[in-house]
Amino acid sequence: MKKIIALFFIVLLNFSLASAQTSFSLSIKDPESGFAFSISNFYNVPQKEVIIIKERGIPDEELPVVFFIASKAKVKPQTIIDLRLKGLSWMDISLKFGLTADVYYVPVKGEVGPPFGKAYGHFKKHHKHKWKDIRLDDDDIINLVNIRFISDYHGIEPDIVIRERAEGKRYVVIDKEFKEKKLKHKHKKEKHEKKKHKKHDD
Repeated sequence: MKKIIALFFIVLLNFSLASAQTSFSLSIKDPESGFAFSISNFYNVPQKEVIIIKERGIPDEELPVVFFIASKAKVKPQTIIDLRLKGLSWMDISLKFGLTADVYYVPVKGEVGPPFGKAYGHFKKHHKHKWKDIRLDDDDIINLVNIRFISDYHGIEPDIVIRERAEGKRYVVIDKEFKEKKLKHKHKKEKHEKKKHKKHDD
């Protein structure tokens, strides 16, 4: 009986791993579902929840904003979406929960040009203690949240994300490309390890 139970758990584990791998592979092939996959991983929410929110009319690149504000305000994403669908700006929603412009600031090393110049211009123009008075527009908040999300999720400098976006790439595509680079690096490493073991066995 114990052997049967053990065998059942091994089969179940293998099935779960295969499903996870399939889900990851599908995410790589489809940049839009891949973006939902990244958001669910980063914000520790089910991917299904991200997709449901998207289906309610929230554009892909505004999805991270929903989860960023929800996590900072310590409320459910649903609460944030309801306010957004009523027509409130991202800044108005943020202020409703006591979140001011300073929470969106992402430190960068280099000079920042379009399309980020305006947002960073606000921070540059005002002293740090005045950042709470800044009013960011929707585009500013979408850009700043995505810079933070992608740079933190992929472990890269925000300046790299800014450079990629300045070249005209959507955040969905930037996320996809960095995922593909990780996957290539992983396969290369695995190939190298196999060669190493084969040499050792010979």
